Amino acid sequence: MRIGELAERAGTTTRTLRYYESRGLLSARRSGNGYREYDESDLRLLQQIRTLQDVGFDLEETRPFVECLRAGHPAGDACPASLAVYRRKLAELDALIDQLRSVRAEVGAQLLRAESQTATGPDPQCEFGG
Repeated sequence: MRIGELAERAGTTTRTLRYYESRGLLSARRSGNGYREYDESDLRLLQQIRTLQDVGFDLEETRPFVECLRAGHPAGDACPASLAVYRRKLAELDALIDQLRSVRAEVGAQLLRAESQTATGPDPQCEFGG
């Protein structure tokens, strides 16, 4: 299939496909007239990339999954390098969740402080009394 058909089937743009090609994630074969040619395995690679990006992986983090598929594995996460990326991403997400919990606790504490101060009556200097 040509680049336009692949882009349509993958739900992306030809520009994105060219970018992936420039990054080495997608390899086009050239027909006799110079057109890029792709097959179903290329569509599968794109679907893997898009699935990972949809859940927060950056483009470079998808590389081990693409390489795993290219090596002939039935799934992009069947290789040790892909599993390592999953582990790193989970650690990153856990750190973000911890950070958000900390921020939430601080905001909650500030709210309680503010509510306890306003319970004694509105601040005369507050122009937006409620």
